[in-house]
Amino acid sequence: MARILVTGAAGFIGFHLSKQLLKRGDKVIGLDNISGYYDISLKLDRLAELGIDEHSISEGQLSNSDTYDNFQFIKADLKDKFTIDSLFEKQGFDIVVNLAAQAGVRYSVENPQVYLDANIQGFLNVLEACRNHPVKHLVFASSSSVYGANTKMPFSVNDNVDHPLSLYAATKKSNELMAHSYSHLFKIPVTGLRFFTVYGPWGRPDMALFLFAKAISKNEPIKIFNNGDMSRDFTFIDDIIEAMIRVMDKPAASNTNWAGDGSNIGSSTAPYKIYNIGNNSPVRLMDFIYSLERAFKLEAKKEYFPIQPGDVESTYADVSELIKEFDFKPSTDIDEGVKKFVDWYLKYYKVRM
Repeated sequence: MARILVTGAAGFIGFHLSKQLLKRGDKVIGLDNISGYYDISLKLDRLAELGIDEHSISEGQLSNSDTYDNFQFIKADLKDKFTIDSLFEKQGFDIVVNLAAQAGVRYSVENPQVYLDANIQGFLNVLEACRNHPVKHLVFASSSSVYGANTKMPFSVNDNVDHPLSLYAATKKSNELMAHSYSHLFKIPVTGLRFFTVYGPWGRPDMALFLFAKAISKNEPIKIFNNGDMSRDFTFIDDIIEAMIRVMDKPAASNTNWAGDGSNIGSSTAPYKIYNIGNNSPVRLMDFIYSLERAFKLEAKKEYFPIQPGDVESTYADVSELIKEFDFKPSTDIDEGVKKFVDWYLKYYKVRM
């Protein structure tokens, strides 16, 4: 039974990961600052699913789960270095999974400081804590956004990613660089995961699927950017979690064949590794919308707009490294995944169509 810290535990991916780890018997401490970036009630409901009563939550204090005797939750901000250091010192974590971050490409255009505070300073505090209180493995969330202006498809972890198109993407690229330096200097096994457009039940309300579902259920028009000429490597949450757990259980190791000639950027002589986690099957935005219409059994009203600042036209994950190392490839069909999301959405929001 591993002792695992999951930061961002009230978030979409953090919630699902925590739940799966608890089911297999790990000792999990979830951390989240429960920010107001989106609906706090959704975050509290996720925590309630993990047995955490919102009335038991107190800043900087551990709350015990009513459902899982192997789960505790602490409301804290990664920027609070004292609390983070104290938590690491007292708990002695085996594995740390850092999912806490300020998300959102478009939001970063208008609110840059939040990204530096959460994604840079917060992550630095995690790295420092792992340095001072050694862990067996640090796993952190990166993003497909780091590929930025790249046009060669599919995106490979061995591609150069020096042309981000948003500050959000730049902070995620920075996280990878920071993690590598700490892995090199202090021999911390570190793995970064570049997620590709994650979707599914309990998802984020600022994501396209959620926004589309809300509009369709209210018979309002959905906003389609770049006139629909976009594609995404939509990846279902269950596939994300399965890949994450496989990666967590195998700490990164140094690549003794690393050449430093730019041919294998995704690994290092340090115990450091990067993986793409995507469906390896990009879907046109309009086909995604048609899948949503089939799930709702209703045609959506549509409004078309130009591409938004920071957006990219297409994402497509090369997951060959994931397949080679873990014999796993995300494969949930888009119709299946969207249907599961819609079923959850209608039930959670008590929508009658």
